Amino acid sequence: MSGLIIFGLLAVLMLTGMPISISLGLTVLTFLFTMTNVPIEAVAMKLFTGIEKFEIMAIPFFILAGNFLTHGGVAKRMIKFATALVGHLCGGLALGGIVACALFAAVSGSSPATVVAIGSILLPAMVKQGYPMKFGVGVIGTAGALGILIPPSIVMVIYAVSTNASIGRLFIAGIIPGLLLTAILMGVTWFVAHKRNYPRMPKASFGTMIKALRDCIWGLLLIVVVIGGIYTGIFTPTEAAAMSAVYAFVVALFVYRDMGFKDVPKTLLASANMSAMLLYIITNAVLFSFLLTSEQIPQQLTSWITEMGLGSVGFLIMVNILLLVAGNFMEPSSILLITAPLLFPMAMQLGIDPIHLGVLMTVNMEIGMITPPVGLNLYVASGISRLGLTETTKACAPWILVMLLFLILITYVPSISLWLPNLLMK
Repeated sequence: MSGLIIFGLLAVLMLTGMPISISLGLTVLTFLFTMTNVPIEAVAMKLFTGIEKFEIMAIPFFILAGNFLTHGGVAKRMIKFATALVGHLCGGLALGGIVACALFAAVSGSSPATVVAIGSILLPAMVKQGYPMKFGVGVIGTAGALGILIPPSIVMVIYAVSTNASIGRLFIAGIIPGLLLTAILMGVTWFVAHKRNYPRMPKASFGTMIKALRDCIWGLLLIVVVIGGIYTGIFTPTEAAAMSAVYAFVVALFVYRDMGFKDVPKTLLASANMSAMLLYIITNAVLFSFLLTSEQIPQQLTSWITEMGLGSVGFLIMVNILLLVAGNFMEPSSILLITAPLLFPMAMQLGIDPIHLGVLMTVNMEIGMITPPVGLNLYVASGISRLGLTETTKACAPWILVMLLFLILITYVPSISLWLPNLLMK
């Protein structure tokens, strides 16, 4: 009964248009002060100890690293390299956009940032070459979702913080699914482009490819710093995040020289704003998790699922439906912070690997980025293309079906997510 009251109160507050972070905090305080005898000292203690986790520091560092490279010219260099590789194929510019999104995802950790960086350059070029704007918006808006699957991923860090899962294993687990999704999106794009006879670019020479690779290699080496440092044990994930911020700063200012020292304060401020927003949501979500635990709601749900006899297959179907619905109304960080502490104990009871669950939830968050009414990628793509939100949604709709098929594959073939981390981090 208490669970219905808690989630009912949260739903009412959210329906008023109140930000999710404030809704979480007010739900906790209202319930604690009116329906329980939990001392206020315990709430204050949990407020401070709940975010006293070293791993949380990875979030602002990855945001800072992504902002340094986003505001630099890394995206342009990656687009040149990507189009040099695949531009000669049918629909080459669109294929190059998908490859560029995958490459930029490996340095930004953010889906909207990937759409902005790649889409703002490629969409006008695609229209100029004769591609329909809606096709370009669908391709880039969907491929931009790779920003939260290919490591380093801020969404994965938030899942790890919520469940005490290994950030290093999660990052490595995201590599193969990320590459697989890139290949699937490229295959569908090529098929559509071939069927509609979309243009291709002149084949780049080997020398041009090498020059393009040399131009963007400093940006791509960020993934080596992060994943290589974590895998070899040189860095913890949080230390790797700090190193990535320093590396991105050096590359943007001294190697590429796309930024000057006068641009640094603005980048630091933008990163601080985004970090503060996420940390405020995390703080309130920690209190919400504390309330759920004190009312024993995760334990009750686990018992209920066990008694229903759903098994792991039925449970994963239920998880996907829940997250897909939530993705229509909330942004990924909020969804994970609310649902992960609830779903994690049930998944452990059913023998589901926490890393597999993390990748599965991340893929659900990717789909949420391109579903209305609050899909962030839709708004970003709409702003870049100057299409209305309805038209942008229609442009991305066919790609949602592709993403759903990929979700089914990730859900029921866990080895796609688990093979590489099990191999490298036994």
